Amino acid sequence: MKKIEIHTFSELIAQGKTPEILFWVGCAGSFDERAKKITKAFANILNQANVSFAVLGSEEGCTGDPAKRAGNEFLFQMQALSNIEVLNGYNVKKIVTTCPHCFNTLKNEYPELGGDYQVMHHTQFLKSLLNEGRLTVSGGAFKGKRITFHDPCYLGRANNVYEAPRQVLEKLDVELSEMKSCKQKGLCCGAGGAQMFKDAEPGDKEINIKRTEEALDTKPDIIASGCPFCNTMLTDGIKNKNEEDNVQVLDIAELINQASDL
Repeated sequence: MKKIEIHTFSELIAQGKTPEILFWVGCAGSFDERAKKITKAFANILNQANVSFAVLGSEEGCTGDPAKRAGNEFLFQMQALSNIEVLNGYNVKKIVTTCPHCFNTLKNEYPELGGDYQVMHHTQFLKSLLNEGRLTVSGGAFKGKRITFHDPCYLGRANNVYEAPRQVLEKLDVELSEMKSCKQKGLCCGAGGAQMFKDAEPGDKEINIKRTEEALDTKPDIIASGCPFCNTMLTDGIKNKNEEDNVQVLDIAELINQASDL
């Protein structure tokens, strides 16, 4: 694997450089073994596109999203204010993240606490790189593959970002097949609202199983998403259906990174 070059914001500032973007890695992208692959894929794309970027490294704390969704507003504000102090200290202007939970919190809930930044989801940023010609991809291994895209709640219904991920996928010359519940009528993977960290309430079926069944109904080769939590829930669903040998669950960053031109 090619060496991926990643610098911290403090390193670049010490060199008198100001990166174009701050890549907000998030808790999942930092600590979850599966999500780390998404982090590396996106960082490699940024390297290949010659994007000047930096991470906060050990200075990055949880955005506070799980605490807020679980009802602990006090903890959320403590975590948020700590991050805002660091971000404002570096005079950060533009943030890109691979996690819709971080995206939503940074974009919509930090401004009222003094953290006002331009925040983009990585699929939006990938779309801009492709449109500007800074990144070129072709179908490669994915040409003609049947892909269905799962809309993460905090990307789609919370922030009305539906087209950017699909437009990026179209660049791969794939056959895009929509699930029965998609876009504004999308179905949660089961991880949102801090549900990721607790057992589900009694019911007939786990949400991630129901969502996986909808995905499998499209007869996909690949289920694509843009969220590390969705990735985990859908992967568990695929394993539950014993389809892991037939269907892959991949983040859009991984698909672009594996495309032929990279």
